[in-house]
Amino acid sequence: MTTTFEPIKSRLARNEIVMSAAVGRVMHHNVVQMIGLAGGFHALWFDHEHCGLTIEQLEVGTLAARAVGLDTFVRIPPTDYALVTRCLEAGGGGVMAAQIFSAAQAEEFVRWAKFMPRGARGLNNGGWDAQFGRIPPAEFCAKANRETFVAIQVETLGSVEECDAIAAIDGVDLLFIGPVDLSQSLGVTGEFFHPKCIAAIDRVAAACAKHGKHWGAVTVNLEHCDLLVSKGCRLITPTNDVRLINSGLQAFQSQFAKYVTK
Repeated sequence: MTTTFEPIKSRLARNEIVMSAAVGRVMHHNVVQMIGLAGGFHALWFDHEHCGLTIEQLEVGTLAARAVGLDTFVRIPPTDYALVTRCLEAGGGGVMAAQIFSAAQAEEFVRWAKFMPRGARGLNNGGWDAQFGRIPPAEFCAKANRETFVAIQVETLGSVEECDAIAAIDGVDLLFIGPVDLSQSLGVTGEFFHPKCIAAIDRVAAACAKHGKHWGAVTVNLEHCDLLVSKGCRLITPTNDVRLINSGLQAFQSQFAKYVTK
Protein backbone atom coordinates (compact mmCIF):
# COMPACT_ATOMS: atom_id res chain seq x y z
CA MET A 1 0.00 0.00 0.00
CA THR A 2 1.49 3.32 -1.10
CA THR A 3 0.68 6.54 0.76
CA THR A 4 -0.75 9.39 -1.29
CA PHE A 5 1.97 12.03 -1.48
CA GLU A 6 1.28 15.22 0.41
CA PRO A 7 3.82 17.63 1.89
CA ILE A 8 4.44 17.49 5.62
CA LYS A 9 3.53 21.17 5.93
CA SER A 10 0.09 20.56 4.42
CA ARG A 11 -0.66 17.72 6.83
CA LEU A 12 0.53 19.76 9.81
CA ALA A 13 -1.60 22.71 8.68
CA ARG A 14 -4.61 20.44 9.25
CA ASN A 15 -3.16 19.43 12.63
CA GLU A 16 -2.81 15.82 11.51
CA ILE A 17 -0.41 13.37 13.09
CA VAL A 18 2.42 12.79 10.62
CA MET A 19 4.11 9.41 10.92
CA SER A 20 7.72 9.39 9.76
CA ALA A 21 10.56 6.90 9.56
CA ALA A 22 14.28 7.64 9.38
CA VAL A 23 16.96 6.17 7.12
CA GLY A 24 20.70 6.64 7.27
CA ARG A 25 22.80 3.71 8.38
CA VAL A 26 21.25 1.38 5.78
CA MET A 27 20.78 3.94 3.03
CA HIS A 28 19.34 2.23 -0.04
CA HIS A 29 16.46 3.07 -2.34
CA ASN A 30 14.93 -0.38 -1.82
CA VAL A 31 14.74 0.20 1.95
CA VAL A 32 13.01 3.52 1.28
CA GLN A 33 10.53 1.86 -1.07
CA MET A 34 9.85 -0.99 1.37
CA ILE A 35 8.94 1.53 4.07
CA GLY A 36 6.61 3.38 1.75
CA LEU A 37 4.97 0.25 0.35
CA ALA A 38 4.35 -1.12 3.85
CA GLY A 39 1.99 1.78 4.51
CA GLY A 40 1.41 3.72 7.69
CA PHE A 41 4.04 6.39 7.02
CA HIS A 42 3.59 9.83 5.50
CA ALA A 43 7.19 10.98 5.49
CA LEU A 44 10.78 9.93 5.85
CA TRP A 45 13.88 11.78 6.93
CA PHE A 46 17.47 11.05 6.03
CA ASP A 47 20.11 11.17 8.74
CA HIS A 48 23.03 13.09 7.28
CA GLU A 49 24.19 14.10 10.75
CA HIS A 50 25.42 10.68 11.83
CA CYS A 51 25.83 8.87 8.52
CA GLY A 52 27.48 11.29 6.11
CA LEU A 53 25.37 10.61 3.03
CA THR A 54 26.45 11.59 -0.46
CA ILE A 55 24.42 13.94 -2.65
CA GLU A 56 23.79 11.09 -5.09
CA GLN A 57 22.43 8.96 -2.23
CA LEU A 58 20.07 11.78 -1.30
CA GLU A 59 19.00 12.27 -4.92
CA VAL A 60 18.18 8.57 -5.29
CA GLY A 61 16.66 8.33 -1.81
CA THR A 62 14.32 11.29 -2.28
CA LEU A 63 13.35 10.00 -5.73
CA ALA A 64 12.47 6.59 -4.25
CA ALA A 65 10.49 8.26 -1.44
CA ARG A 66 8.42 10.35 -3.85
CA ALA A 67 7.71 7.22 -5.89
CA VAL A 68 6.00 5.62 -2.87
CA GLY A 69 4.23 8.76 -1.67
CA LEU A 70 6.60 9.91 1.08
CA ASP A 71 7.64 13.50 1.67
CA THR A 72 11.21 13.91 2.95
CA PHE A 73 13.57 16.12 4.88
CA VAL A 74 17.24 15.80 5.77
CA ARG A 75 18.75 16.07 9.24
CA ILE A 76 22.09 17.84 9.08
CA PRO A 77 24.57 19.49 11.43
CA PRO A 78 24.21 23.30 11.34
CA THR A 79 27.81 23.81 10.29
CA ASP A 80 27.76 24.52 6.55
CA TYR A 81 25.33 26.81 4.74
CA ALA A 82 26.07 25.16 1.38
CA LEU A 83 25.00 21.74 2.69
CA VAL A 84 21.52 23.11 3.35
CA THR A 85 20.95 24.12 -0.25
CA ARG A 86 22.55 20.93 -1.58
CA CYS A 87 20.04 18.82 0.36
CA LEU A 88 17.16 20.86 -1.01
CA GLU A 89 18.49 20.83 -4.57
CA ALA A 90 18.91 17.04 -4.28
CA GLY A 91 15.16 16.70 -3.75
CA GLY A 92 14.62 16.94 -0.01
CA GLY A 93 11.39 18.67 0.92
CA GLY A 94 13.09 20.28 3.88
CA VAL A 95 15.98 20.32 6.31
CA MET A 96 16.31 19.81 10.05
CA ALA A 97 19.13 21.25 12.12
CA ALA A 98 20.65 18.97 14.74
CA GLN A 99 22.52 20.12 17.86
CA ILE A 100 21.16 23.65 18.01
CA PHE A 101 22.24 25.54 21.14
CA SER A 102 20.59 28.94 20.76
CA ALA A 103 17.91 30.95 19.00
CA ALA A 104 20.62 32.90 17.20
CA GLN A 105 22.00 29.65 15.76
CA ALA A 106 18.49 28.59 14.71
CA GLU A 107 17.94 31.96 13.02
CA GLU A 108 21.16 31.49 11.06
CA PHE A 109 20.01 28.05 9.90
CA VAL A 110 16.67 29.46 8.72
CA ARG A 111 18.50 32.14 6.74
CA TRP A 112 20.57 29.42 5.05
CA ALA A 113 17.35 27.66 4.00
CA LYS A 114 15.49 30.73 2.70
CA PHE A 115 16.10 33.02 -0.26
CA MET A 116 15.97 36.81 0.01
CA PRO A 117 14.33 38.75 1.49
CA ARG A 118 13.97 36.29 4.42
CA GLY A 119 17.32 34.65 4.09
CA ALA A 120 20.57 34.40 2.17
CA ARG A 121 20.37 31.03 0.40
CA GLY A 122 22.52 30.90 -2.71
CA LEU A 123 20.36 30.88 -5.83
CA ASN A 124 20.80 28.05 -8.31
CA ASN A 125 17.71 26.82 -10.10
CA GLY A 126 19.44 23.85 -11.72
CA GLY A 127 18.46 21.32 -9.04
CA TRP A 128 15.43 19.10 -8.58
CA ASP A 129 13.59 21.66 -6.45
CA ALA A 130 13.53 24.09 -9.39
CA GLN A 131 12.77 21.25 -11.82
CA PHE A 132 16.28 21.48 -13.26
CA GLY A 133 15.93 25.03 -14.51
CA ARG A 134 12.32 24.80 -15.66
CA ILE A 135 11.12 27.19 -12.93
CA PRO A 136 12.26 30.81 -13.49
CA PRO A 137 14.47 32.23 -10.71
CA ALA A 138 11.99 34.68 -9.15
CA GLU A 139 9.15 32.15 -9.21
CA PHE A 140 11.45 29.48 -7.78
CA CYS A 141 12.57 31.69 -4.89
CA ALA A 142 9.00 32.53 -3.90
CA LYS A 143 7.92 28.88 -4.17
CA ALA A 144 10.90 27.58 -2.17
CA ASN A 145 10.46 30.17 0.58
CA ARG A 146 6.80 29.22 0.85
CA GLU A 147 7.11 25.43 0.65
CA THR A 148 10.47 24.41 2.14
CA PHE A 149 10.06 22.67 5.49
CA VAL A 150 12.45 23.80 8.23
CA ALA A 151 12.76 22.01 11.56
CA ILE A 152 14.98 22.72 14.55
CA GLN A 153 15.98 19.94 16.93
CA VAL A 154 15.64 20.53 20.65
CA GLU A 155 18.11 18.21 22.33
CA THR A 156 20.54 20.48 24.18
CA LEU A 157 20.19 22.51 27.35
CA GLY A 158 20.58 25.70 25.34
CA SER A 159 17.79 24.83 22.93
CA VAL A 160 15.46 23.97 25.81
CA GLU A 161 16.26 27.24 27.55
CA GLU A 162 15.64 29.20 24.36
CA CYS A 163 12.82 27.10 22.90
CA ASP A 164 10.35 29.99 23.19
CA ALA A 165 12.61 32.26 21.15
CA ILE A 166 13.27 29.47 18.64
CA ALA A 167 9.55 28.79 18.20
CA ALA A 168 9.01 32.51 17.57
CA ILE A 169 11.37 32.58 14.58
CA ASP A 170 9.68 33.27 11.26
CA GLY A 171 10.44 30.32 8.97
CA VAL A 172 10.74 27.66 11.67
CA ASP A 173 7.95 25.19 10.94
CA LEU A 174 8.58 22.65 13.67
CA LEU A 175 10.61 21.99 16.81
CA PHE A 176 11.76 18.38 17.00
CA ILE A 177 12.70 16.72 20.27
CA GLY A 178 15.58 14.25 20.23
CA PRO A 179 14.86 12.28 23.42
CA VAL A 180 18.19 10.46 23.69
CA ASP A 181 20.44 13.51 23.47
CA LEU A 182 17.93 15.48 25.51
CA SER A 183 18.11 12.95 28.33
CA GLN A 184 21.91 13.03 28.08
CA SER A 185 21.96 16.83 28.24
CA LEU A 186 19.74 16.72 31.34
CA GLY A 187 22.05 14.23 33.07
CA VAL A 188 19.54 11.35 32.99
CA THR A 189 20.72 9.42 29.94
CA GLY A 190 18.14 6.95 28.70
CA GLU A 191 15.55 7.84 31.38
CA PHE A 192 12.94 9.08 28.94
CA PHE A 193 10.16 9.37 31.54
CA HIS A 194 12.33 11.20 34.08
CA PRO A 195 10.66 14.35 35.44
CA LYS A 196 13.43 16.46 33.90
CA CYS A 197 12.66 15.07 30.43
CA ILE A 198 8.92 15.52 30.90
CA ALA A 199 9.43 19.10 32.06
CA ALA A 200 11.54 19.85 28.97
CA ILE A 201 8.87 18.35 26.71
CA ASP A 202 6.21 20.46 28.41
CA ARG A 203 8.32 23.55 27.92
CA VAL A 204 8.70 22.89 24.18
CA ALA A 205 4.99 22.10 23.81
CA ALA A 206 4.05 25.37 25.54
CA ALA A 207 6.43 27.40 23.37
CA CYS A 208 5.01 25.90 20.18
CA ALA A 209 1.42 26.45 21.32
CA LYS A 210 2.23 30.09 22.16
CA HIS A 211 3.69 30.81 18.72
CA GLY A 212 1.39 28.65 16.61
CA LYS A 213 4.06 26.13 15.67
CA HIS A 214 4.05 22.35 15.64
CA TRP A 215 6.49 20.00 17.32
CA GLY A 216 7.67 16.48 16.71
CA ALA A 217 9.88 13.84 18.27
CA VAL A 218 11.56 10.51 17.99
CA THR A 219 9.62 8.13 20.22
CA VAL A 220 11.16 5.15 21.99
CA ASN A 221 8.06 2.98 22.49
CA LEU A 222 4.26 3.07 22.38
CA GLU A 223 3.89 4.40 25.94
CA HIS A 224 6.29 7.22 25.15
CA CYS A 225 4.42 7.90 21.89
CA ASP A 226 1.09 8.13 23.71
CA LEU A 227 2.62 10.61 26.16
CA LEU A 228 4.00 12.80 23.36
CA VAL A 229 0.76 12.81 21.38
CA SER A 230 -1.23 13.67 24.50
CA LYS A 231 0.96 16.76 24.89
CA GLY A 232 0.43 17.88 21.29
CA CYS A 233 3.20 16.18 19.33
CA ARG A 234 2.22 15.96 15.67
CA LEU A 235 5.26 14.55 13.85
CA ILE A 236 6.23 11.16 15.24
CA THR A 237 9.28 9.08 14.32
CA PRO A 238 8.77 5.62 15.88
CA THR A 239 11.44 3.76 13.94
CA ASN A 240 14.43 3.87 11.62
CA ASP A 241 16.24 1.50 9.30
CA VAL A 242 18.35 -0.10 12.04
CA ARG A 243 15.41 -0.57 14.41
CA LEU A 244 13.34 -2.12 11.62
CA ILE A 245 16.07 -4.65 10.83
CA ASN A 246 16.62 -5.48 14.49
CA SER A 247 12.88 -5.92 14.99
CA GLY A 248 12.75 -8.30 12.04
CA LEU A 249 15.69 -10.30 13.36
CA GLN A 250 14.14 -10.51 16.82
CA ALA A 251 10.83 -11.66 15.32
CA PHE A 252 12.65 -14.35 13.34
CA GLN A 253 14.58 -15.53 16.39
CA SER A 254 11.38 -15.72 18.40
CA GLN A 255 9.39 -17.51 15.70
CA PHE A 256 12.15 -20.04 14.99
CA ALA A 257 13.52 -20.18 18.53
CA LYS A 258 13.99 -23.97 18.59
CA TYR A 259 16.19 -23.79 15.50
CA VAL A 260 18.22 -20.71 16.44
CA THR A 261 21.64 -21.37 17.94
CA LYS A 262 22.86 -18.62 20.18
